[in-house]
Amino acid sequence: MSTTALAARNNRRQALRRAAVDPSAALDRAEGWRRRAPLLPALVFTIIVTQVPFLVTIWYSLRSENLLRPGEDRFVGLANYADLFADSTFRQAALNSVIFTLGCVLVAMVLGIVLALLLDRPFVGRGLARTLLITPFLIMPVAAAMIWSVSMFNPTYGMVNWAIGLVGIDAVNWTATFPVLSILVALVWQWTPFMMLLVLAGLQAQPKDVLEAAQMDGAGWGRTFTSITLPQLRRYIELGILLGAIYVVNTFDQIYLMTAGGPGTASANLPFYIYQRAFLGFDIGQAAAMGVVVVIATIIVATFALRLIFRSFEQKD
Repeated sequence: MSTTALAARNNRRQALRRAAVDPSAALDRAEGWRRRAPLLPALVFTIIVTQVPFLVTIWYSLRSENLLRPGEDRFVGLANYADLFADSTFRQAALNSVIFTLGCVLVAMVLGIVLALLLDRPFVGRGLARTLLITPFLIMPVAAAMIWSVSMFNPTYGMVNWAIGLVGIDAVNWTATFPVLSILVALVWQWTPFMMLLVLAGLQAQPKDVLEAAQMDGAGWGRTFTSITLPQLRRYIELGILLGAIYVVNTFDQIYLMTAGGPGTASANLPFYIYQRAFLGFDIGQAAAMGVVVVIATIIVATFALRLIFRSFEQKD
């Protein structure tokens, strides 16, 4: 080895030694751990309450376990998943989950945009109108389900039948004849205020100078809305759809109290069907397999939606 190469190697070694004992680097590492240390208990707690139960659920999903037949507990591998996708009731519950989620979120968002546009304009009593429109979202889901089941859709003295009776239409047993529609109406009623608040926040965040410039250029209301307001509201609309879908897909109260999943299982969604299999049929293996499938599907959809939202934020920036 030449003298030059040997000297270069020695210099590199000395630089590495200095870096290893550099007090500033050690201080940076200590500062990093000092900032992270308070978060470690929360991280450990999150892992315990989320990941450990999920691993246990996966373990149960690979076994044939029914509480009514404790002696037949055995490992069956992926048999529960195979039986699951062959179950017509599971497919109907999955379809109902999609209908409830997409129907509620999309209709509530459209109504929320309309109401937000109306409330964004000054008029007498606007504060009172905002308060009244926000109220449905503040009501507990159980109370909201009882309101629609007893006060609105009751076949004998419900207000909906009273209203249609004024025009000569016969009374309808809504929750028995149209169970999916009845639940969807209750969900839209409760989630429209949430969408309205998000869109209203986006409307009030609009730059006023841009709107004034559009008016001076002769742009009408429709052109201003489609070219300026709607692009400005895009991130708020996407966020509302994402958050609404995450919560609505777990709907249980309205189904349990309004239709009990019936008639039969016509209005059951996946959370309600999991409840039926676990706590009424005591089939722990099948219920666990359904839970795993629902979690995986939710993660996939949420990841896709989050990527779209982050992409829109990056484009905006």
